Order: sequence, then C-alpha cells, then structure tokens
Amino acid sequence: MIKALKVFGLSALALLMVTSCIKEVTPQSSTVTEEQVADSPTSFPGMVKACLTPLIANHMVRAWAWDFAYPSLMIARDYMGQDYVDADLFWQIWYTSHVALGAEYLGCQLPWSFYYKVIKNANSVIGIVGDIEAANADQRHGAGIAYAMRAFAYLDLARMYQYTYVGNEEAPTVPIVVENMSLEAIANNPRVPNKDMYTFILSDLDKAEFCLEDYTRQDKTEPNINVVYGMKARAYLTMEDFENAEKYAKLAQKGFTPMTESQWLDKTTGFNQLSNQAWIWGMQQTADDPIIKSGEGLYSFIGSFCVEQVYGYAGFEGGSFPMMDASLWESIPATDFRKKAWLAPADAGDPKKIYGKYTNFNPTGASFGLDELPAYTSFKFRPNNAGYTEYLTGTAVGIPLMRVEEMMLIEAEAVAMQPNRETEGKALLEAFAKLRNPNWEFDSMNTVRDNIWWQRRVELWGEGFATFDIKRLKKGIRRNYRGTNHTENYRWNTTEVPMWMNFVIIGTEFDYNKGLGENNPTPVGPDGDSPIE
Repeated sequence: MIKALKVFGLSALALLMVTSCIKEVTPQSSTVTEEQVADSPTSFPGMVKACLTPLIANHMVRAWAWDFAYPSLMIARDYMGQDYVDADLFWQIWYTSHVALGAEYLGCQLPWSFYYKVIKNANSVIGIVGDIEAANADQRHGAGIAYAMRAFAYLDLARMYQYTYVGNEEAPTVPIVVENMSLEAIANNPRVPNKDMYTFILSDLDKAEFCLEDYTRQDKTEPNINVVYGMKARAYLTMEDFENAEKYAKLAQKGFTPMTESQWLDKTTGFNQLSNQAWIWGMQQTADDPIIKSGEGLYSFIGSFCVEQVYGYAGFEGGSFPMMDASLWESIPATDFRKKAWLAPADAGDPKKIYGKYTNFNPTGASFGLDELPAYTSFKFRPNNAGYTEYLTGTAVGIPLMRVEEMMLIEAEAVAMQPNRETEGKALLEAFAKLRNPNWEFDSMNTVRDNIWWQRRVELWGEGFATFDIKRLKKGIRRNYRGTNHTENYRWNTTEVPMWMNFVIIGTEFDYNKGLGENNPTPVGPDGDSPIE
C-alpha cells in the first residue's frame, strides 16, 4: 500500500490539484476574479462545465486503479457494507476496513480531493454571478448548476464523514468553504455540526431551485429542477423530515417512469444508457476522457464493476468479479425479474447455461472463461455497444446518479413514517414492488421501513447508496451466516453501524487548517470472522 506524501494532500486552503503526473494549479482562493473571467468570452460556460467534469473525466489523486473519480466512490461506499462481495480483495481497503483508509494514505485522500474540487469549481461560478436575482438568465442558470453541485458535494460529505443526522445533530461533519472566503478564514475553519451543515445544504438547494426553475438542460449530465428536488428529498429523508421528503420525492418524479424488465436485463443496453426514461441524472463516460486513455479501460466504472470485458480488473482476464451477497440474492423471490441480473448458483460453472442466458459474450482464449464465474456474479451493468474487447467503446457508458425508482421508494418511506399514514406508505411500496414482482407479498416479519430498505438494496445495488442507508437506518452488517460467500477473515456481523463507515480526513488538511479539531478514528475492523449466525 502506498502512503500519501504531503505534496499530494489536498487542502481546502491550498486548492492545489495534483492528478496523475499532470499538475493543475488553480487560484489560491475559493473563487476566480472577474478580470480572469472577462479575459475570455467562453470562460463562464467553461467554469459552469467545470462544476461537472470532476465527476467522471479525470483522476483526482494519481493514475491509480481505484481512482476514476465519482464512480469509484460509489463502488467504495458499497463495498464497505454487506451486499457486495470482494472475493479477491481488489477493493480491499474499503471491504476490509484497512488501515490504508487512515489519515496518511492515498485511499483517505481520494474523496477529500474529489469533493473539494467540485466545491472549489462551484464557488468560482457562484462568486462571479453574485446576486442571482439580478443576474441574467445564462448567469442565473450557471449559478443554479453550481449551487446544486455544491449541495451535492456537501450532502455526500456529511453522510460520509459522520453518522446520520438524527441523534447526531451536534456531531462534526466537515468544514464549509464558500465563495469569496478569505484565506485566513479557511485556515481556521472548523468541522461544522450536522445541524448547521444540513441548513447550509438546504439553503444552497433553495437557491438552485430558484435559478433552475425555468432551465432546460442540454443533457442529463446537468442538474435540473428535478435533480434539485431529488437532492432535497434525500436530505429531508436523512433528517427524517418525512413531510418534506415526500413532497420533493413526488416533484422529482415528474416526467420520468420506471425501467422495465426488458431494460433491466437487456444484454446490450442494461444500465448503460443515459437516455433511459427512468434516469433523472447521470454521468456519461466518453472515449475522450483522459481517465480512460491513461489506463486503457482499467480506470473506469466498467473496468471495475462489469464482468463482460477483458480490459479491466472485473473482467474475465482480471478476475475481480463483482458479486452480490448470497443471503440477499437468495432472499429475492424467483418471480422477481431482478434476480436474473446475478448468476444463479445452479448455473455457475456451466458455460452453456451462462452464454445466451446471461451474456452474449463468450471470451474464447481469455485466461478466464464463463466456467470461472462464481455464483452471484453481477450482470447488472453492461459495457457500451457490446464493447467486450475494445475499451474505448465498452467503457463509454452512462452511469446513474439519480433514478425515478429511488424517488418512488423515498416517497413510500416518507409517507409510511408519518403519523397515521403507514397504510398509504404500504400501498406505495406494493405498487413499486409489483413492477418487479407481480407476486410480491409484504414481509410481515419486518417493518414497512425494512421492507422498503430491502427494495433499495436490490433495486439500487451498485449505485452508491449502501453505506448511506445503513447509517441512516442505524443498521449493523451481516456477512457471516451459513452459506456465506463473503471472504474469509472479513465475515463480520455487527449490531450497530460500523465505525469504519465514517471516513477519515486526510492528514495534510490539518497542516493547512488549524481550526479543524479532531479527526475521525482510523478504521479498525473486527479481528477475524464473527460467529456464524
């Protein structure tokens, strides 16, 4: 494991970005000047675009196998829980609660660098626009995108660096850096408590809503009013303000409809099309992204989370096969079509069953073949245009950031949790569940909320929600049980939220910001497997 050198530590004060072997030096403040913007007639649109490009286009730390911007953080968060199995420990530092998540290591730096890059770029736009009520339409829309992206970054940071909101309102999250903030203020900038962070996030989303209410976006990589509503729904759900969570989840759904069975299971277009009518917001990987060219497909969502390719670690030659937790898969009824997106144990090891039934790719001559795929291997995410062997084609996929299905489940939970409305929430849950399983029946052994969580675990598998839900619902994890497919020595069972789900602030930030206060503890996993449940 490689330790992070001081020069690689990103500080909210320094704002000095180092990516791979290319150093990008940006202004030593939270914004750029009006004079700098005035130098080029295209600079403002470019600044607005820069609020989005960190999501997918470039490495944030270095040319590193786990560093492909936001999709890598989605995967990392999910591997920290129970529903994702890392059999060969490629994602080991997150799956095993490794010391390399501590303050001196690159694994710790990745999220810090990513989110504060997004924040810094958003601050530049917000600082230039200034008064959004006096701004022209183009400036107002640009500011709306910037406010939405800043809120997106801080909402993720709050949920990653601290336990959930309810019961932890005074617990510290991360420092807030805003536009036109002096270097002196940034150098003595404490971690703000949850209650102040969520007030700030909702304030940004209110501004984004004002700015984007009349905006028609160019494509789904940009936030629009639906995305803002969706972010509000996420924030209010975490705060357990269920009335507002319901309100904004409903608004976010307008104009979108759920994915069908054929879309879910399509062997060519499954979960790789940004144009999908269910996707409210997403990312688009392209063959021109430097992050793809630098790693020949290794550094990509498809390279790390899709088995149907030979150019990435998750493919047939890499052997780091992404798998669903056996217990979760076994709990999916046979009449639920989503079960078909993972390799059934009865079909594992039989190429004749796998080819055609799960995939149209037969990797003849590869060091791994269809017979090597273990049970519960994921076929949810497909390479673009059947790009099994050509990485510039295969990795150019759409990746979901927000789907209408998430909003439907937020609405159901928010309604069910309000006084005297559990029956309504159940009805919403049933309407959703029967889209996936016409024979669905409510699990009376669990609460409505737990039934909805189960739907989220299956529906949103691989989309970055696992740790957020475990923390929000104050759950433990369960990896050791009879028939487990989790990796030996990491078969852990906990009754509470694992402490390793609170991310650690990179140590170099404390060199620049003397007001931070205490860091989160370095993650420590249990010593050996838990007793079998």
